[in-house]
Amino acid sequence: MFAGKLTASALIVGAFVAATTFTTFLPTPIQAQAAAPARAAQTITPRQQQLRTAVDEAYSKYKGDTKGKNADYIPYLAQVNSNLFGISVVTTDGQVYSVGDLNYSFSIQSISKVYSLALAMDELGAAEVFKKIGSEPTGRPFNSPTAVVDMPTHTGNPLVNAGAIATVSLIPAKTAAEKWTKILNYYSDAAGEKLTLIDEVYKSEAATNQGNRALAALLLKYERIYADGLESVDVYTKQCSVGVNTKQLGMMAATLANNGKNPVTGKQVIKAENIPHILATMTSAGLYDGSGGWAWTVGLPAKSGVGGGIIAIIPGQGAITVFSPRLDEAGNSVKAQEVISYVTKKLNLNLYDSSPDLMK
Repeated sequence: MFAGKLTASALIVGAFVAATTFTTFLPTPIQAQAAAPARAAQTITPRQQQLRTAVDEAYSKYKGDTKGKNADYIPYLAQVNSNLFGISVVTTDGQVYSVGDLNYSFSIQSISKVYSLALAMDELGAAEVFKKIGSEPTGRPFNSPTAVVDMPTHTGNPLVNAGAIATVSLIPAKTAAEKWTKILNYYSDAAGEKLTLIDEVYKSEAATNQGNRALAALLLKYERIYADGLESVDVYTKQCSVGVNTKQLGMMAATLANNGKNPVTGKQVIKAENIPHILATMTSAGLYDGSGGWAWTVGLPAKSGVGGGIIAIIPGQGAITVFSPRLDEAGNSVKAQEVISYVTKKLNLNLYDSSPDLMK
């Protein structure tokens, strides 16, 4: 439930009840039966109505925006319909409000880095991952080889390509196949349902990932990769090619907001003690060269992917997820940034805003 700031009760439990795209997930029939009278009696308060209105307004306002262009360095992404557009808001109690193109499966791309980071931290501990990867903004494009050379840590942070490849190399496994299975299962747990590889995306990326192979070679030079470099690049390429729709990605984002626990299945996917480190990294590097401006104007931990998705986290309350393939020069979805910024300002969700009316 979003509460403007840090309160969990002031904004939206019932906001979605009257919306046609509202879904409440309840794990058992007994719970569903018990909850039915309460749901029937719910009314939408003025504050709750604000969320529904803000999301609908944002969708209508930006639906026709044609700024930006699809990523074209991966052939498959260049062919995706650039007019696709979906929004999903998921609360920490499992309520979902979604509008737009919700069932189209797009590649998760760099948003996957967040969850592989979480997996590495779960298995090795936050201190070990920080020691071997770091968490410093590079001030360079996400695929920059010069950052590997110039940065004292060489890996930079887990959300640029070099740091993400090194993070994948850290995840313990006897074989690359075992590591890939572990990663895919972890992502599926966060989504609350089985996810799969989009094979066409994987083949398209694998045929054009010479830059990432070069990054792995540089990391080897500086002793900052911890498994076979080419195998690590291949597993990284697969993780970026996992297919998600807007609602599935929204549930993954809400798992972060819910202190690592999937709000529908109740499974503790990510260790709770690692969530602050993950959200801090998303704040400093989640939107690449646009991260500073995002923190300045929006004030939510977020992560983008060149497939067109962006997730934004309101800790303890929920997440906003948007998909639209047209990107800006930094590689971030134009519409997704506009929508999240609009909803955040409308509902006073900026974590750094101390406006006194947020607690009312």
